[in-house]
Amino acid sequence: MGLIAAAIAVGLGALGAGIGNGLIVGRTVEGIARQPELRGVLQTTMFIGVALVEALPIIAVVIAFIVMNKN
Repeated sequence: MGLIAAAIAVGLGALGAGIGNGLIVGRTVEGIARQPELRGVLQTTMFIGVALVEALPIIAVVIAFIVMNKN
């Protein structure tokens, strides 16, 4: 049962991060298309947002290892 829980945690974490990254990058591209002079600022903000979103699957993997270790 722990393996199933670990797989679900990692899978949902990766799914959420993929959707979040897609939204962040898509909106950044739209912003750059509208105001090309703000490219540097928008990219910096995008990279910070992507880094924060990518923390979710890392936390999910850690939780999955903890759940697997309990068995």
